[in-house]
Amino acid sequence: MENKQSNNKRSFPLPPKKKNTGWKKWVKMVWVSLLAVVAGITILFFAVAQGFLGEMPEVKQLENPDIYVASDIISADGVKLGSFEKEKTLPITYKDLPPYLIYALQAKEDERFKEHSGIDLQSVARAVVYGGGRGGGSTITQQLAKLLFTKRASQNKIQRAFQKLKEWVVAVSLEKRYTKDEIITMYFNKFDFLNNANGVEMASRIYFNKTTKTLTLPEAATFVAMLENPVKNNPKRFPEKARIRRDVVLDQMLKTGYIDQATCDQAKATPVKIDYQPVKTVDEGYSAYYKFYLRKEINEYLKQYEKEKGKSLNLYRDGLKIYVTLDSKMQKYAEEAMKEHLSQLQASFDREQRGRKSAPFYYINDQQVNNIMMAAVKRTGRYKLQKANGVPEDSIMMDFHTPTKMTKFSWNGEEEVEMTPWDSIRYHKQIAQAGLMSMVPATGEIKSWVGGINWEYFQYDHIKQGKRQVGSTFKPFVYAAAIMNLGKTPCSVISNADFVKGSWRVSEGGGSYTMKDALAKSLNPVAVRVMDEVGPKNVARLARDLGVTEDIPDNLSTALGSSEITIYEMLGAYSTFANFGNYIKPEMIWRIEDANGRLITEVKPVEKEVMDEKYAYAMVEMMRGVAEYGTAAGELSRRGISKGLEIACKTGTTQENSDGWFVGITPNLATGVWVGWEDRATHFRSTGEGQGAKMALPIWAIYMKKVWADKKLGISPEDKFIKPSDWQGGCGELQGINTGGYGDEGGLKTIDELKNPKSEDPNQSGKKTEKTDNVNENLHKNDDIDFNQ
Repeated sequence: MENKQSNNKRSFPLPPKKKNTGWKKWVKMVWVSLLAVVAGITILFFAVAQGFLGEMPEVKQLENPDIYVASDIISADGVKLGSFEKEKTLPITYKDLPPYLIYALQAKEDERFKEHSGIDLQSVARAVVYGGGRGGGSTITQQLAKLLFTKRASQNKIQRAFQKLKEWVVAVSLEKRYTKDEIITMYFNKFDFLNNANGVEMASRIYFNKTTKTLTLPEAATFVAMLENPVKNNPKRFPEKARIRRDVVLDQMLKTGYIDQATCDQAKATPVKIDYQPVKTVDEGYSAYYKFYLRKEINEYLKQYEKEKGKSLNLYRDGLKIYVTLDSKMQKYAEEAMKEHLSQLQASFDREQRGRKSAPFYYINDQQVNNIMMAAVKRTGRYKLQKANGVPEDSIMMDFHTPTKMTKFSWNGEEEVEMTPWDSIRYHKQIAQAGLMSMVPATGEIKSWVGGINWEYFQYDHIKQGKRQVGSTFKPFVYAAAIMNLGKTPCSVISNADFVKGSWRVSEGGGSYTMKDALAKSLNPVAVRVMDEVGPKNVARLARDLGVTEDIPDNLSTALGSSEITIYEMLGAYSTFANFGNYIKPEMIWRIEDANGRLITEVKPVEKEVMDEKYAYAMVEMMRGVAEYGTAAGELSRRGISKGLEIACKTGTTQENSDGWFVGITPNLATGVWVGWEDRATHFRSTGEGQGAKMALPIWAIYMKKVWADKKLGISPEDKFIKPSDWQGGCGELQGINTGGYGDEGGLKTIDELKNPKSEDPNQSGKKTEKTDNVNENLHKNDDIDFNQ
């Protein structure tokens, strides 16, 4: 027992316990931390890629980044009229980039460009250690990602950090989808070198007056230096700074082995010398008006193309070719005619307004003036911006009455002035506005489109957007309806005695006239009497068939032009008379092709028969009387246009001379002109100067004389209207024709009261004040009826 117990006892002492140094613990912590960092970075990149930390570009955008190629507008005579462009650029291919330019880019911005896959951690470390002298931390691909999708770097450090993460993710995606050559090409095509130099090709032409492929080594290095900072390193603004940074690029090319010492020294010895050629931007003075309409039409065709073909095209990106019916010379003549006459008309109007406290308004009181002005103020960007920022109304109005430096429109060019925004608005309301459209009656081809006088100051198209009362230019529709429905002829005699219906009276001298003479002299009682006989609904229905889509009131005032219609629709309607009674929709677009010349759409004429060709020719004969001895004869003669020419036309003037119209048709060209002001309360005091024959007709005359003088256009003053084959002449030739009319749906739905002429003083006894309200944002309509010619 004792032996057993002794055997269980240790016969030697235990070894001392080793001290725990903790190295295993630290190794474990390092691995855990490393794995946590990797996991965190992975999760972070996943969150960024999935858009959890902000919107990311879609795959479709990555595969088709926005390298914008402008779509060109090409006229019927083969002249480039302008472009639709987000940015002025001339994209080039990789083979057009000179080797020096590519070497300089890689040496300065991304030495390991050929080796990495979008992100270069070695480059980031180098940037931290050396700064930007040997290239930035961002790869070329990351910089491209920023140009394409980030645009402007945030000033907030946290937001900028997230932007960097997004750029990294996008850079990796771009590397998967594009070759290195394609990435470099996109980068040079996308970079903005300032002064309208978007892309290196535009920059080469603007700064050095040459193409990119002909750049020298010093010039290529100058552009790469601008990539760092296009403002500070700009050779035009800061040539010495540009030289210093250019030499940095050359030194880096030497260090990376792209060039030798002799080449580097020779390039550095070359002074920074530019041949600056600023690019003239498209003149938006007139062209913006037809582009405004054209863009809408094109986008409709592109939507239809996408629906049919399943392929989306972008007007500002895909380099489309838009072939239009406009003639470059006729467009130029129209612009010149408008400027020539309106500058003189404006001078006359300004003389009339001189010293008038209420200028440029007539026949409205101070409260109405204030209402018009306040409506205009609230449409301005200045007002809307301040309102959106919560600026109190009284502070906004104080700003509008505080003088500031600005420019104002004049026919002699922009003028630098100091005036209040309020006074600026009132000044520009005094400027006469106008629109002119010209088309070929037989084809519907629009040859000229001048929608206003200057887009920068007056962004409102008066051809298809603007609707104004048409005055007596509506009367041909009344007489045409009578010929079609009642079997009347140009020689049908109608009384011009006072027309009275209820309390409504139209007076104008009495007597009896043939319909041709009544139209020539624009006699109101005859027109209203014919309207009453044929029925307002029949006239409205004919107007619809002639392409007028605007509301035609079912009352007798319609005969005097109370309806508001666009120049576009009026001219389309009038052209029907010269096109043998066939309405053809006016069109500006001929065809649209993609960048490779493949047809996207070809516009087919939309045509319909409205009336027998004899009826149409009868209307031509009636309107020729207006030019030969009617309301247009005197001014046409003064403008040197012979009475022997075949011109079918009509003048029009609305209440208080607020609108002046002239529509003139020659056998091969129809042209409509409107002249007026933004507000109907602005107008000439007297009809002597404010009638359509004085305000609008001169523009037509100047324009047509230029067109006739250009023999290459093939439009001659000797052209003749084609008579129907069985036309016998005289006044009985329309008898026996099946009228094919709509039936007599005459009758008066509403009777408008006669409005007495107004005086300038709205408070004068027995006079009434003109009522105005807003129409189409910045135009105004008059509730009164037109009693003028």
